[in-house]
Amino acid sequence: MFSTNKAGSQADKQVDKESFLLRRMMDGCQRRAKILAVTSGKGGVGKTNISANLSICLAASQKKVLLLDADMSLGNLDVIMDINSKYNISHMINGHKSIEEIVHITPGGLGVICGASGLEGLANVGEFQRQRLLKELSCLQDDNDMIVIDTAAGISKSVVGFCLASDHVLVVTTPDATAMTDAYAMIKVLAGNKFAGHISVTVNMARTIAEGKKTYQQIANVAKRFLGVDVYDAGTLLRDERLNNAVRMRKPVVLAYPKAQITSSLVALAAKLNNGCAANTSEDGFFKKVVDWFF
Repeated sequence: MFSTNKAGSQADKQVDKESFLLRRMMDGCQRRAKILAVTSGKGGVGKTNISANLSICLAASQKKVLLLDADMSLGNLDVIMDINSKYNISHMINGHKSIEEIVHITPGGLGVICGASGLEGLANVGEFQRQRLLKELSCLQDDNDMIVIDTAAGISKSVVGFCLASDHVLVVTTPDATAMTDAYAMIKVLAGNKFAGHISVTVNMARTIAEGKKTYQQIANVAKRFLGVDVYDAGTLLRDERLNNAVRMRKPVVLAYPKAQITSSLVALAAKLNNGCAANTSEDGFFKKVVDWFF
């Protein structure tokens, strides 16, 4: 299902990079990517791990996928995916690098943009810089089939902005009562801001499938009753020590343990989200909505 070899040679990486740029030129900016934001009200629920592994699964299904680390203070996708990238999104925001120069292409063809502090600085850029930034970022949406946004935890302005601009928000929780409360708080904020896309919940680290379903149902019932919002069941991921082992190995679990049950569950989750994520038909692109949110 997935290659278990260590990251390819520099030559392989160069081929991947060239293929990415060639596809970009051939595509001619004719499509608009679906945007999936992966978020959580509470930290420590496995959100970033799920973002990384979902993106790998989507890319393995012949999708052109970009994974953006939108945690601009504590981003750690580079650690989980063992990426040693010189550049991140702050270099583009500051005008030092172009989109092509900050996208890291993995051996599997997944594009990754690492996070860094600095996104809040968007509010201080001039109009010329803002337009240049929008032009650069907009090509990302035009050049990919799907963009997965790994947000920070919590309900800060930047997290809410990324979620509201997305087509589909995946809220990650665990059966823990505080995680459920914080997941509901995120759904409540989205509802309060009249989010027009789909909201799904995945329950991570459940002891049993039944526990996961019960956790989802409790959140969905309260959201429907008090917010009038439909929340969809994205599935349950069982607690698995191999996930922790993979983190210590600095390797996504779907690559470290391709035949494990957790990998099969993540593949199923990716398929469900891909089928349920429709691109927004609004004329305003995702990144325009995000940048506008900061002004």
